[in-house]
Amino acid sequence: THGIELGAIRQIGSSTSALGVTRGLHTRVSPGESKFVRCTRGAIFDVAVDLRPWSPTYLTWQSFELGEATAENLWFPVGVAHGFQALQPDTEVTYLLGAEHKPDDERVIALDDPDLAISWPMPIGERSDRDRAAPSLREVEPLLATWFPEHSKQGEGE
Repeated sequence: THGIELGAIRQIGSSTSALGVTRGLHTRVSPGESKFVRCTRGAIFDVAVDLRPWSPTYLTWQSFELGEATAENLWFPVGVAHGFQALQPDTEVTYLLGAEHKPDDERVIALDDPDLAISWPMPIGERSDRDRAAPSLREVEPLLATWFPEHSKQGEGE
């Protein structure tokens, strides 16, 4: 099952974004949160950043294009940050979350961090104040092992 526990969905959320809106890079700290993502209307450029110090893909990112036309989905395990850019007007993204939303557990990393050098398809558009003020990866890197301690002890590399 690649670390996916099908009975582990604890909350469902959604967001709607205008063309060019860019969100992220978001993750949740201990015990963390897995996330199933689907673009239910419009299209997004979706980004995953591996923040798991025990993972062979630590500090790398991957991108995917999701949209209602492809009906593809992504699963983000605990310790992987998520962000996206809306590629069409009135884009809707639905999330199935492996933990209940706890705002105090949320962490954000700058989506325009030069060390990550994410190749966003459009100039970064509208974003929240929280995302604009997010620290760089270099600033948070010393903290990453403390964000997911029970996972790193197990050496999980989902």
